[in-house]
Amino acid sequence: MTGRRDLTVLVADLLRHPGSRRTEQIPVALPGLAISSALVPDDAPIAVDVVVESLSSSIVVAGTVTAPWTGACRRCLGVAEGVAVAEVREIFEGRPTDGETYPLAGDHIDLEPLVRDAVLLSLPLAPLCADDCRGPAPDALPVAIAADAPPAPDDPVPAPATDPRWSALDELRFE
Repeated sequence: MTGRRDLTVLVADLLRHPGSRRTEQIPVALPGLAISSALVPDDAPIAVDVVVESLSSSIVVAGTVTAPWTGACRRCLGVAEGVAVAEVREIFEGRPTDGETYPLAGDHIDLEPLVRDAVLLSLPLAPLCADDCRGPAPDALPVAIAADAPPAPDDPVPAPATDPRWSALDELRFE
């Protein structure tokens, strides 16, 4: 899938015939799609599959936007990957309402802001590498020390095993 950068769609023919519609399937690569926990690689193909329909003085765009994403697993910090699928149904108007509709610029609509919004809102806030991910070597690095009986008052408390990936935090000192 070779991505194109331009998401401008000519809608002059639709505006002349209210109620008419057309399918648009556009592969695109958009850089800079990221939130704190996941991102869409800059060269990743984003599939825009929408139906563009005219109303009396506006355009309705409905369909799906699909994008691959990658991030760090919230449990094991390994690589988490997936596909974000966003259902869209938005209105483009000559006089857009801020935050509610998108601008209709003459005979064209620009789908890029719609695609960016849809992808960013569909990225996971807490990605997982797998549904059954138990974290970093759960047997070797337990979250809590399990004991059958409480230790005697004079027994030293054993230090829990630490994950070597977090070793940089051992150097922090709060005074």
